[in-house]
Amino acid sequence: MSETLSKRRLKLWIRLLRVTHSAEGELREFLRTEHESTLPRFDVLAALHRARAPLTMSELSRQLLVSNGNTTTVVDRLELDGLVTRTPATDRRIIHVALTDDGRAHFEQLAIDHEAQVNQLFSGLSGADLTALEDLLHRMTAKEAR
Repeated sequence: MSETLSKRRLKLWIRLLRVTHSAEGELREFLRTEHESTLPRFDVLAALHRARAPLTMSELSRQLLVSNGNTTTVVDRLELDGLVTRTPATDRRIIHVALTDDGRAHFEQLAIDHEAQVNQLFSGLSGADLTALEDLLHRMTAKEAR
């Protein structure tokens, strides 16, 4: 007797979680050992780099899908390392965060190394495999948007 679609979908969900968890673990280890950094630090730097302009702490937290408290902790450390600055807005409850020049240069090198590591992690996938996966995942996210 063949498995129901429901069971197959459940197994797919578990496999997706395993692949994600494994890749994330390898990236965390890579950032820790090769760059003395963390994935949350990378994520904050990446969000600020993409924005190309200062973000409020709330905007940054929203983009990262984490609490303001988690974002504050990471931003505190990045500020101590001279990679970001915080500037109060007219309303002192609002703080803008931006990359420093050193932070931008640091992230740009980190992003190159990160991309190379991700490329290595998924090097077993051909161009056709990637296209098929992209199409399937796009269909899944399109369904979410409905």
